[in-house]
Amino acid sequence: MPLANLFADLAPQPDERFDTLAQGDGTRIERIVSWGHASPPGFWYDQPDAEWVAVLAGRARLVLRAPDEVVELGPGDWI
Repeated sequence: MPLANLFADLAPQPDERFDTLAQGDGTRIERIVSWGHASPPGFWYDQPDAEWVAVLAGRARLVLRAPDEVVELGPGDWI
């Protein structure tokens, strides 16, 4: 298994960065790097897959449908 660092190569870019770290049998682990990106107003991202999210640095705001709520995440938080 290769040695890697989650904090490597984090130079700001105009788009979010998605790196697949591991994958197999219905599971995918991604590193998503965002520099303040947000979905456009009125956009709803719906996907068939379950998702686990952890914030390592910075902050994230997730709008959930069931139950309807807004979740604020900071460093170390996961949902």
